[in-house]
Amino acid sequence: MSKPVVAIVGRPNVGKSKLFNRLAGERLAVVDDRPGTTRDRLVAEAEWRGVAFDVVDTGGIDPTALGKGEPLSLDSADYIEQIRAQAELAARGADAIIFLVDVESGLTPPDREVAAILRKQQRERDGVLFPPVLLVVNKCDNASRREQAVEFYELGMGDPLPISALHGTGSGDMLDQLFEALGPMEAPEDERDSSLHIAIVGRPNVGKSSLLNRLLGEERVIVSPIPGTTRDAVDTHMVYGGVPITLIDTAGIRRRGRIEPGVERYSVLRALKAMDRADVVLLLIDGPEGITAQDEHIAGMALDKLLSVIVLVNKWDIVPKDAHTMPAYTKQVRESLNFLDYVPVLFISAKTGVRVSKVLPLALQVQEERLRRIPTGKLNRIVRAALDAHAPPSKSGKRLKIFYASQVRSDPPTFLFHVNDPKLVHFTYERFLENRIREEYGFLGTPLRLTFRKRSS
Repeated sequence: MSKPVVAIVGRPNVGKSKLFNRLAGERLAVVDDRPGTTRDRLVAEAEWRGVAFDVVDTGGIDPTALGKGEPLSLDSADYIEQIRAQAELAARGADAIIFLVDVESGLTPPDREVAAILRKQQRERDGVLFPPVLLVVNKCDNASRREQAVEFYELGMGDPLPISALHGTGSGDMLDQLFEALGPMEAPEDERDSSLHIAIVGRPNVGKSSLLNRLLGEERVIVSPIPGTTRDAVDTHMVYGGVPITLIDTAGIRRRGRIEPGVERYSVLRALKAMDRADVVLLLIDGPEGITAQDEHIAGMALDKLLSVIVLVNKWDIVPKDAHTMPAYTKQVRESLNFLDYVPVLFISAKTGVRVSKVLPLALQVQEERLRRIPTGKLNRIVRAALDAHAPPSKSGKRLKIFYASQVRSDPPTFLFHVNDPKLVHFTYERFLENRIREEYGFLGTPLRLTFRKRSS
């Protein structure tokens, strides 16, 4: 089941990044006294009373600050309207919201505006408002400031919770309230869905929505040349070859530090959550532009989540070509994504339809590979042959011994090796074993998980 998402929202310079760091348990967000410092989307896992949740740090919201009010950095001023949209999108995308205000500054017009936005976005569910909003008053470092927090009752957002994000004062009480507000988490609808989930991911403006429309054969989603048009992950259900499929079109994922405040910040969050729901990821590359560091970053996220991947080089119709272009491009992709050397690469044009007909059959083939199981006897024959061909290296005069192996699960394929000492397993030998397994069984597009356990006496 997906973890609940808690978004920290508020005007600039109220201490959102300090609170984020406090909840995440480590210094992940850049903290600066200047308003508008937070430029990156930051998501980290936090835990309280045995419940894990994702906490999201956001840029400051101040709809009234353009040209007046408290000074913002140039970047924040440039994107005031997008910053305003953060509160609306947080209310739609989060399971709970921490609305952070600042006792030092007192109640300000931007605080009132943010409160109004959040109230407008809340909806009643079973007699309670969703998403729940906790009004948290920061910088309450002493008794006098905690008493001053009562002025925020004027916002009509419930009881103000005084805390000090810097010192941690009151954070336990706040987390208790958050725990109660989240309540029991029900499995999302898609988690009860047995269809094959395919997420279309990539940087903005690489043609994700165009590919979805081409796969569906109809204009099911809006297609726009403006990067970041798709704000939310859009699920579309279809049946292909008798197999139920859910296609997930996602917002473009930008490089950290290039994510604009507001709409795109939460678009990225939705895209990452969409990958959590996927079985197979279609990673779109902009053919004319070539593979970029951000493409590598997205591919790395898919690998971290142990998802199957197909690389689609889009806009191939406008790439200048000769007989050597495709092999040279494939080599470039293989070199850039050397950690995904097992994934297929397909050159397509979502605009003209070139090779798009091969995408879904390839995705189904990759899913079959993901569900493949190797009988224990055959697996151990592969391991013995690998040991004969290349004995494990020794370490401090001690050599790794592999007694036997078994596949303990599929989706993703996971192999357990019983050894004399797991510390003797060098990553290069682990990669060697993985390659020998792939030589026999392929596992096209699918990551393999190899684990090593000391055999009990």
